[in-house]
This record gives sequence, structure tokens and C-alpha cells, in this order.
Amino acid sequence: MSIESLKESLPDYARDLKLNLSSAVNETALTDQQRWGTLVATAIASRNLDVIRSVEAEALQHLSPEALTAARTAAAIMAMNNIYYRFVHLVGGDYKTMPARLRMNALAKPGVDKVDFELWSLAVSAINGCGMCMESHEHILRQGGVSVDAIQASVRIAAVMHAVAVTLETDGVASVAAAA
Repeated sequence: MSIESLKESLPDYARDLKLNLSSAVNETALTDQQRWGTLVATAIASRNLDVIRSVEAEALQHLSPEALTAARTAAAIMAMNNIYYRFVHLVGGDYKTMPARLRMNALAKPGVDKVDFELWSLAVSAINGCGMCMESHEHILRQGGVSVDAIQASVRIAAVMHAVAVTLETDGVASVAAAA
């Protein structure tokens, strides 16, 4: 499955998502590696196998094996961190001063440029709704000289990928319900 076939599988009522998916794939505020890594990491965060397979199939043409692994790593580590740090952020209290005791070695040596990994982590954190993580990654990116346009682009890709995944999942459920 390709991204083009993914667009074709979207229902007519999601025409805007088709257009936004095309824009995400052609985003110019990011480097090729940043764009495709963001697409991969957010596809994984979307938890939709069709979306993941479609994006990864095309990403293989644009990412080195190391960058593909790093994008997958960003999705994996943020899946853990976003839950933990969202809890700490929302509950507060003593938890803010306690050590997380979660292994996060990948953050120190992600296998790609730190800025790229931070962009991917920010985009996944946006999907997972962790305010504390989003603030932290955005701050690191700004300190690293990343433009607000590039930061916004990574989160825009996250929004589109998530919406595509949700639409495909719910449209399939709606179709089954209508047929019953």
C-alpha cells in the first residue's frame, strides 16, 4: 500500500484530509529526513496498521536504515514517556520530584541528528497529548535554532496522520454498522 492508495481509501467526506495528506508529504519547512521521520513516527503513534505500512513503504525510499530506526524509536520511547509525564504533569505533588526510573537511553544517542529526533518526539507527544513533553521538546528545538515554521510543520503532520488513522478506523466501523 502506498500513501496515494491511502488517500484513495479515505471517504469522500474526508476530502480535506486527502489534500492535507498531500501537503504533509510535500512539506517544505522540513528537510527530507525530518519530514519522512515525522511521517513514520506519527504513523506509528496513530496505531493504524494501514497507515503505518503505507508510510513506511514510501519512507524506505527517503530514509536511511538508521533514520527509520530512529523514527520508530521516537514513537516507542514517547509512547512510554508521554503516559508517565502526562501523569506527573496532571497530578503534580510528590511525583514531580521523584525519579522516573524509566530507561531512556535512546534520547542520548538517537542515531540521527538530535534536532530531527526532537521533532519526531514532539510530533508523537502532540498525538499522545502530553503537555509536559510538548513543552520540553519545543523548548529544546527552539534552543537548537529550529524555526517556528518547522516546529509547526511537524505538529501539522502529526495532526494529519492522526486524523487519517481515526477516519479510516471509524469509517470502517461505520460501514460495518450500516451494513448490519
